[in-house]
Formats: sequence, structure tokens, C-alpha cells
Amino acid sequence: MAFEALSKTPASLDELRTRVFYALQRHPLCRQVEFDIVSTPRTRRTNWTVSMHSVQPGALWTAHEIVADIQEAYELDVAA
Repeated sequence: MAFEALSKTPASLDELRTRVFYALQRHPLCRQVEFDIVSTPRTRRTNWTVSMHSVQPGALWTAHEIVADIQEAYELDVAA
């Protein structure tokens, strides 16, 4: 049971891009954030990251927290 709670849901690059986009759109400060999803070598915690561009100063930490929450829940599907 404890292992199941730690496993992440596999998702494709397109699914991750969509989830991050809609999550950022829900917060008024983060609606103008431009980003790219980048596949990275697998680490203990994740195998993808988000490169953010055009982030307003007041939105930086909020956008970071939103992305971190998504990274905790999803991993890049290796078949993608």
C-alpha cells in the first residue's frame, strides 16, 4: 500500500504539457507564463522538467509550486 502511494502516473509529453498549461491558467498571475516540457535523465524523483520563460516576478514562486505539484504526481512515460 505504501508503495502504491509513492508511484507516479505515467504521462506523455503532450499530456504533461496540457496539464501544466491548464494548471498555470487557473492562477491569475501565471496566465502569461511560457514554458517547455523537457525530458531529462531519470533521477530518484523525476524524469522531466519544465523550462519557464516570460514569468512575471510576482508569479515565479507560484508557478514553481504549481509545476512541483504536477511533478510529484506524474512521470514521463518511457514509451512516449
